[in-house]
Amino acid sequence: MSPEFNRRGCDSSALKEHPAIWRGRSAARLEVLPSGFTALDERLPGGGWPRSGLIEILSARFGSGELYLLLPVLAALTRAAAARWCVWVAPPLMPFAPALAAAGIALDRVAVVGGARPLWAFEQVLGSGACDAALAWARQPKPRELRRLQLAAERGRTMGVLFRPRSAAREASPAVLRLGLAPHAAGVRVTLLKGRGADRGTIELTWPEGAPGRG
Repeated sequence: MSPEFNRRGCDSSALKEHPAIWRGRSAARLEVLPSGFTALDERLPGGGWPRSGLIEILSARFGSGELYLLLPVLAALTRAAAARWCVWVAPPLMPFAPALAAAGIALDRVAVVGGARPLWAFEQVLGSGACDAALAWARQPKPRELRRLQLAAERGRTMGVLFRPRSAAREASPAVLRLGLAPHAAGVRVTLLKGRGADRGTIELTWPEGAPGRG
């Protein structure tokens, strides 16, 4: 027990202010990054993507808008004055450089990593301290692998995004944020599945003209 608690006994005000206590919505504000979508920021805990930690994005199929959802924050990170790397680990399709550049992403800050052990590579990238963001794809990671990824992302102060099948929503996860995605009209339907203090529910985002998914 801390000296503060020894002095104050069971003083409830001291207990509430102790940094080890998580107080839900009244907790200290999380460090976040604007998503670029006002409606999404209004629902995300703290008002944006977590600055560090593991984010899971679950979709029925690749190409449901998951990448477009991240383009604004990746553009902001790669163009920051002290930008670190943005790493894609074993993407199912090679990123199309002209499209990334058109979205404002600085290509000289982007790297693609392959290999036979993508989750191991993802963990190394997350914990390296050299990356602002890292993206990876996985179908059936083991619980212990997910825990290691979450810890590595916190250690490296990296926004780690893991894309998984929508069926993974039935499984427990240490990720700080989990979203489910489904195509909707000229945009995407986003379901908040997990997030500290988040209002769980569904919102619909419409892509701007000229974006993927627009007719």
